[in-house]
Amino acid sequence: MRTLGLVSALAVTLSVWTGSVRAEPLTFDGALARATSNAPALRASALGVEAARIEAIAAGQLPDPRLSFGLDGFPVTGPVAGQFGEDDFTILRLGIEQAVPSRARRRAERAVADARIGEAGAEDAIALRDVRIATGLGWIDLYYADRRLAALDEVLTSLEPLWLAAPSAVASGVDRPANALGPVQLRAALLDRRARLVADTEKARAELARWTGDAAVLVEGAPPLTMLDPAGLRAGLDRVPALRAYAATGRRAEAEVDLARAGRRPDWSFNASYGRRDPRFGDLVSIGATVSLPLFQDQRQAPVIAARAADALRVRLEREDAARTLEAGLRADLAEHAMNHDLWLRARDVVLPNVLQRSDLETAAYAADRVGLTEVIEAFTAVANARLDTLDREAAVMRHVVNITLTYGIQDQ
Repeated sequence: MRTLGLVSALAVTLSVWTGSVRAEPLTFDGALARATSNAPALRASALGVEAARIEAIAAGQLPDPRLSFGLDGFPVTGPVAGQFGEDDFTILRLGIEQAVPSRARRRAERAVADARIGEAGAEDAIALRDVRIATGLGWIDLYYADRRLAALDEVLTSLEPLWLAAPSAVASGVDRPANALGPVQLRAALLDRRARLVADTEKARAELARWTGDAAVLVEGAPPLTMLDPAGLRAGLDRVPALRAYAATGRRAEAEVDLARAGRRPDWSFNASYGRRDPRFGDLVSIGATVSLPLFQDQRQAPVIAARAADALRVRLEREDAARTLEAGLRADLAEHAMNHDLWLRARDVVLPNVLQRSDLETAAYAADRVGLTEVIEAFTAVANARLDTLDREAAVMRHVVNITLTYGIQDQ
């Protein structure tokens, strides 16, 4: 019979599989909030909105007045050539001119500026969505990386007595000498997997720190248990930031069409000047106006209008294409989520209980002297791999939940 101490070690190993995750300072919602307030990309996009709003103040305003000055009628030939004030023609002139674009042009300029504010706001919403998605996925990756590493460390700790017992089993003649090599390979494989998990944990921490600004970021709590609503997600696609951006771009394109059409309207300019002459002849005041004459619209205004109209149509078609692409992406993501959810449930409810039962049976057989220690170690290693695979599949499901929710769902902006 085997020693009771070794059997007790096996029983303890069976009971240690659900390790606790240490409490950490950043929840999922807390990570999103911190990234929203700290991400440089969001501060940059907010400045873009502010710049568009400030620039809109000048839209539709009258151009700056123009100051003119000069010397008119100065003689260069004749009896008084080069003599200022000897004739009644030479005038020192000082004037001012104000251009007055048509009301339609100024109204269209204001519309374009307002549309650009909308575009900047849409780009800000896209930046916010991108930061939230990256932060959410980074939190999920770090959360499950920590869980995998903790689970594997517990596995390695619990298997340590069995690995130490393997050589003694060979020495006692219970196991064949070749069987002593199997546990060495299994241990090396688990240690290799641990090295990869350590690297994955640090990479996930670095990615999350990129968005939260905390180089030593840690996670706590549980992933969001958001249930997906396919019908609601499809119904809200028009409000997804990407399509809202196309809507804002479409408004700007239409405003630019109106601005091009305003070129058909004449623009005015008014001027006034004061002319200083020799006191013998008296000073002069002049006032006047000029008006543009859009006489050749087929060669000037019409091509510009047609080009802006083509741009507006292009934006509408691009938006339609983007809407179809977004809907197709949602359907594909939902299908992949359903598949991963099934894989996770099968791993959790079928595969993992099966390998746990196998480890129980191998332990019982070992206690009854029917199998060797190598078979028991293999069974426990299979349990370790099954638990890690279950965590992998659960992580894939939660990544899909977060990605779909933050990509297609309507978030508070």
